[in-house]
Amino acid sequence: MKEKILLVDDDRDILEFLSYNLKKEEYIISTAKNGIAAIEKVKKEKPNLIIMDLMMPGINGIEACKKIRKNPDNKDIIIAFLTARNEDISQIKALESGGDDYITKPIKPKILISKIKSLLRRNNIKQPKQNNKIKIKDIIIDKKKYIITKNNKEIELPKK
Repeated sequence: MKEKILLVDDDRDILEFLSYNLKKEEYIISTAKNGIAAIEKVKKEKPNLIIMDLMMPGINGIEACKKIRKNPDNKDIIIAFLTARNEDISQIKALESGGDDYITKPIKPKILISKIKSLLRRNNIKQPKQNNKIKIKDIIIDKKKYIITKNNKEIELPKK
């Protein structure tokens, strides 16, 4: 199944340009024109990745990111900011608000697509690690409880 990407920007031309290039890569694309609409779309669509501008009417990208991150159901959604602002303070605020990456405009479509693939790949690698138990033949390792089980006998390990 292809990943869902939510594009958030108040500039219609940017939304169309990004949508066109990402649809060619067979991503499922939805768009929002401001932070308020983005928050609503996240609730309904649960995207894998959000690409969001900083400066938008209503709620800006940083505030939208904070509101999205408040919901624990959204912890695995990747949020990347795509903006013309390249000041250090903007980057710091965006990342501290819960953003995973900060990309400055202008950016070539092929580079943006490579960054998106990289972000999604990183998130896909994280997913299997959520399982706290590993089974290898007759040995079970419980990473959360620090216990190894072999032949129904438990060995408790120190947390180091």
